[in-house]
Amino acid sequence: MLRLFAALCLTSGLSAQTITIAPAPVDRAALVVRAKVAQAIGDVISAKDSSGHEYALQAEDDQTSTFVVGFIPANATTTLKVAKLASAKPPAVKVGPGEDGLMISINGKEALNFRTNKDKKPRADIKPDILRAGYLHPVRSPSGAVVTGDYPSDHVHHHGIWTPYTKASFQGRATDFWNMHLKKGEEQLHAVGRQWSGEVHGGFEAELHMNDLSGSTPITALYDRWSVKAYVVSHAPKAIQVFDLTTTQTCATDSPLELPEYHYGSFGLRGPDQWNGVDGARFLTSEGITDRKKGEGTRARWCYLGGKTEAGLSGTAVLGFPENFRFPTPLRLHPNMPYFSIVPQKLGAFTIEPGKPYVTRYRFVVTDGEPDAKLFEACWNSLAYPAVSSVAR
Repeated sequence: MLRLFAALCLTSGLSAQTITIAPAPVDRAALVVRAKVAQAIGDVISAKDSSGHEYALQAEDDQTSTFVVGFIPANATTTLKVAKLASAKPPAVKVGPGEDGLMISINGKEALNFRTNKDKKPRADIKPDILRAGYLHPVRSPSGAVVTGDYPSDHVHHHGIWTPYTKASFQGRATDFWNMHLKKGEEQLHAVGRQWSGEVHGGFEAELHMNDLSGSTPITALYDRWSVKAYVVSHAPKAIQVFDLTTTQTCATDSPLELPEYHYGSFGLRGPDQWNGVDGARFLTSEGITDRKKGEGTRARWCYLGGKTEAGLSGTAVLGFPENFRFPTPLRLHPNMPYFSIVPQKLGAFTIEPGKPYVTRYRFVVTDGEPDAKLFEACWNSLAYPAVSSVAR
């Protein structure tokens, strides 16, 4: 009886709650907000700002709620009123089976896929020993255009969005998890973990293994644990798909993984085959660089890769979180392929040591149309100036 009374009190108090988001000195877009909103079990609630824009709220396990604000101008204080929706709606972000693994859909449209079936050949000419799973492809723009490539004919070991290391040393031996055709190492999917769908975000967790093949027997050198979370973003300056990738890498043995200075590896984004060639792809960095030769080796907060699609032009901006190692991180912009890598090793060697997890976070903003530097910067500002919220009655 007391629990029912408490739930009724919470429900009746929802409409009296207001959420205030503190201002920042910069424009922010796709701002993820967590607020301590009181919710009764089973409540489906939203928050509406002074412009009439309404945002769904998703309850979290720590008694907070998450929502995403499309855009907040610099120095603006945003206040939203909380209300209970009349009835529940299907999850806006849904995770479920896809053609070759997991698919995340947003508002009923396919947004991205995580490949879990390593045995399916996209072409007959691909050798079995180079097949792999544990990467994102295809990733789609808001219009549905595909903005990633897989098993390209010129570099068959490239896969959409993937995170293996290239030049590495393990137990005194040279290994390479990126160039699987060299048979010194590989990265493969080990297991898919938690999956969730929701009104605001949905995603999954997975564990990949970087296996050293340079010795007499294969040894897992590194665990590469992924967490992928996709968001509904409404009332942004333009239609965007937004998702986060967090990688947590830990040593699988008592031996460290040594990473010498090198010019590529650790994170890769590969575009579709039709973007191949010197003039086939569009690049743009946070420093305003569009020439891939001039951008090679430069450091950037974010980098965009795009090209021609059925929507005209589509592409992906990859935003680094400010707490990433050696941020802003150097780039490898390939001179004639639609591909770039984010490479801390360009600044010198480093080591992943036992008992010390190495964590990297990226946010992806997928768009149609010309690359919008102001929008990408506003999205990155949301990482540098995360939401600070308060709740009052």
